[in-house]
Amino acid sequence: MAKGLLWAKAEDLARNRGRVLSLYRQKLRSLNSPKLPINLASRLAKKAEARAIFMLGAEEESLHNIEDLIDTGEYALSLLRKGEIPKYIQ
Repeated sequence: MAKGLLWAKAEDLARNRGRVLSLYRQKLRSLNSPKLPINLASRLAKKAEARAIFMLGAEEESLHNIEDLIDTGEYALSLLRKGEIPKYIQ
């Protein structure tokens, strides 16, 4: 299995695909949680923000940036599960 040193190769992207899709789905589900003190319009806006961030992240090709985005996404998800709203859902 090839691993790019700096730029992601097809194998690197395929390896992260399941992890990123799972993170994306968990974030959208967490935004529907009744623990979050936001109204429907805010929920829809936060979901749109999360979708936009994931679409922009999909174009990333640097291995280090991809890992940073995944780590940031997992941190934001942990805040959502606690019932807190991250300033930026990334």
